Amino acid sequence: MSSSSSRLHSVAKWGAYYRENPHRLAKEYLGVSLKWFQSVMLYEMCHNQHVIFWGARSIGKTFLLALFCVIRCILYPGSKIVIVGPTRKQGTEVLEKIEKELMQMFGIGSENLRREISSCKIGVNAAEITFHNGSWIRVATASENARGMRANVLIVDEFRMVNKDVLDLVMKRLLGNSRHPGYLDKPEYARQSDKYLESNIEMYASSAWLASHWSFTKTKAYFANMILRGNYFVCALPYQLAVKEGLKKRSDIEDEMSELDFDETKFSLEMGTLPLNDAQGAFFNLSDIERNRRIKSAVYPDKKIPELAEGERRILSVDIALMASTKHNNDASSVMINFARKENGGYTGRIVYLENYEGLKVNELALIVRRLYNKFHCTDLVIDCAGVGLGVYDLLIQDMSDPDTGYLYPALTCCNNREMAARCSVPYAEPVIWSVKASDRFNNDISVLLRSGLKQGKMRLLVNEYEVEECLKSILPGYEKMPVHEQLAYKMPYVQTTLLMYELVNLQYETKGTNIRVFEKSGMRKDRYSALAYNYWVQCEIEREAIRVAGSGFDISEYVKQMSRLTRKPKIY
Repeated sequence: MSSSSSRLHSVAKWGAYYRENPHRLAKEYLGVSLKWFQSVMLYEMCHNQHVIFWGARSIGKTFLLALFCVIRCILYPGSKIVIVGPTRKQGTEVLEKIEKELMQMFGIGSENLRREISSCKIGVNAAEITFHNGSWIRVATASENARGMRANVLIVDEFRMVNKDVLDLVMKRLLGNSRHPGYLDKPEYARQSDKYLESNIEMYASSAWLASHWSFTKTKAYFANMILRGNYFVCALPYQLAVKEGLKKRSDIEDEMSELDFDETKFSLEMGTLPLNDAQGAFFNLSDIERNRRIKSAVYPDKKIPELAEGERRILSVDIALMASTKHNNDASSVMINFARKENGGYTGRIVYLENYEGLKVNELALIVRRLYNKFHCTDLVIDCAGVGLGVYDLLIQDMSDPDTGYLYPALTCCNNREMAARCSVPYAEPVIWSVKASDRFNNDISVLLRSGLKQGKMRLLVNEYEVEECLKSILPGYEKMPVHEQLAYKMPYVQTTLLMYELVNLQYETKGTNIRVFEKSGMRKDRYSALAYNYWVQCEIEREAIRVAGSGFDISEYVKQMSRLTRKPKIY
């Protein structure tokens, strides 16, 4: 055997060896020191065509994806890998991990990797790493704009944030022809092409999310095929593994759990890889809430507010707690604004703005409420007038001067309670305030109403904060160039909606006589729930009054006209 043939034979043997043992290529050729679970993960990622990987924060999910991409490109020349994320930045993180970490490690391994790579371009408009052997890794955003790209390996990072229709109709269509090594063109292989043709690879990675979400349904389907068919691999790596392997300090976890504002639900999702399901004894159904998260565009006080549509009512609701709780950190004033529009003979609510405030004084909260009421062209204001809320109400029923602008807000007064209306001494005050004073019966009614409204789709909510990136780019010019803290400010209504969802699914209930009492778990909140329930109650009251007025309107002249048409004799021609 000639020296060149011997060399090619040796390369073939080592190639086959490393394809079978990709974790050894990482250690021996790239110089990467792996934890045992990382070796297992790399092996499974390289030996299965369908992979779902749920990983806790700090488990090294992005690092593993980057290492897989590099190994795949080296071992399989001509590989085409597309990394998809809900945003371009999310997909680019894998390439940045390759460029700034794997290629910069100390030792011969990083030198080997740099020799394999011909170019590395990571920018705002394009991100791509190209290898000398014809392989490449590119980034795409999960949107319609990705049409036209082709790959034989598709990696969807944070796949739970991606719209399923976009994933099925656009992203999965990126998987075109399989990788086509030159030997497949030889006659002896062409006759058995199906035997030697490689399968395309789909890989999904994320932290855990809702049990009712499509991402969990897909995970269960993958798990069933992993058991029954092979070529599928599903795993979830929680924070305990990160602690065991020295990737996360145990004391850091313990410190986080000991904090007064520790949120067990979010921790279970982000760190425990445990999907959020309806809590045992919960009053609100998770799927009902998720189904109503359909509004893409929030409305912001610092942007142009749409004018009132015909028949529209804008309801501002406030659940009041003026002093932040230092013991349980579960008291806050919650403000929500509902653009309720006529639809199908009734009203359908749209919560387009929501915010929480802690530790405010009476006059500070009253001024915030009055500003928002005017700014959003609101028609109704519902406020909890029991306890400290009475002080806020008493300020709203007086003329109020804005210390920042000098603008004088005219007094408002109560429209649903004579005693509360009598507290207002301003004769021209507009009767728009709905006074709420909770009782067992009232609490029962608003909770039952809200649950029914969510089931019927009568109260729409903002979409998940991870799904709205493209929408924010379209409605906020220059959004991509804003500092991170400004971008977060515009995402806050969506974040607050997610926190509202957490509150609702964690509320417990009990029956007291003929009434239902809804209550929060120890240390958790229900201020957002209360603001939403008050708001929907007013929407229902407005709807009920509109139906009553419409039903009482009897036009005798119109009735006579209709009867005359029915009894008119036909013409004879």
